[in-house]
Amino acid sequence: CSVSARIRRIRRLSGCDFCITLRMCYSPVMFLKLLVALTEKLPSFRRWTWQRWYQHIAGYQNAEWSFMNYGFEPDGGVRREMEPADEDDRFCIQLYDNAVAIDLNGLDAVEIGSGRGGGASFVARYHRPKSMTGVDFSARAVSFCEQRHNVPELRFCHGDAESLPFDDSSFDAVINVESSHCYGSMPKFLTQVNRVLRPGGHFLFTDFRAAEDIPVLVQQLEESGLTIVEDETITAGVVKAMELDSDRKQQLIGQNIRSWLSGTFKQFAGIKGSTVFQSFEDGTFVYKRYLLRKKP
Repeated sequence: CSVSARIRRIRRLSGCDFCITLRMCYSPVMFLKLLVALTEKLPSFRRWTWQRWYQHIAGYQNAEWSFMNYGFEPDGGVRREMEPADEDDRFCIQLYDNAVAIDLNGLDAVEIGSGRGGGASFVARYHRPKSMTGVDFSARAVSFCEQRHNVPELRFCHGDAESLPFDDSSFDAVINVESSHCYGSMPKFLTQVNRVLRPGGHFLFTDFRAAEDIPVLVQQLEESGLTIVEDETITAGVVKAMELDSDRKQQLIGQNIRSWLSGTFKQFAGIKGSTVFQSFEDGTFVYKRYLLRKKP
């Protein structure tokens, strides 16, 4: 049947993610190209698609699965010492550690797009902010986090990145890790970041884009009212982490995901050899880290 007919049929499937069904109809390359084309042309469709995908993922209650990012491995850098319980998630944690470019001790921090909560938990335990809040669009994810992460000064709440449920000037630091590419409107999100930050506060931001979209991202950041303090391309470190963490992720997928969905999850996780992995490796996707500051 035609692509438009398939889309109409998929949208009628309550709770079923668009990505999963399209993946069953196309090769990985065609699936990725079609999905990217649709989401670039239709921001509201991008938002709809990712919301349902993450709602689907939130339904998996495996307590060991607390991260959903591609990870980061520093080039020749000194690795942070971690508690034994955190070692399995080292590469995902290192992406957060790289993003947190300021001292959070004694500050009020929020992570927008906190997902399964591993990052917010790590920041609360290792970077010691005065308070740490994780906010996510998925109510299922928030419920999972409240049960999974029992950390003092850490709380989770349901909210929309483009319409945050916080008062003006509520936080000293806003953290956003590998989440913004899912949003319908990056400018709306940045307006919210600026609004909830206190004067002099910082935005700790890391995510990827297609290489040709990086100038658009830079323009959006420059027009946000925040000042870019640091700008770093970290693609090489992300690819290295994807290589080193590939076997562990494949094992988790094999243990927790039904076989007919395993191909989709391998793409989503960026397993070595996947189309997503190759797109980072050949420069089609570029991973960036930024530190921005609100005027005092």
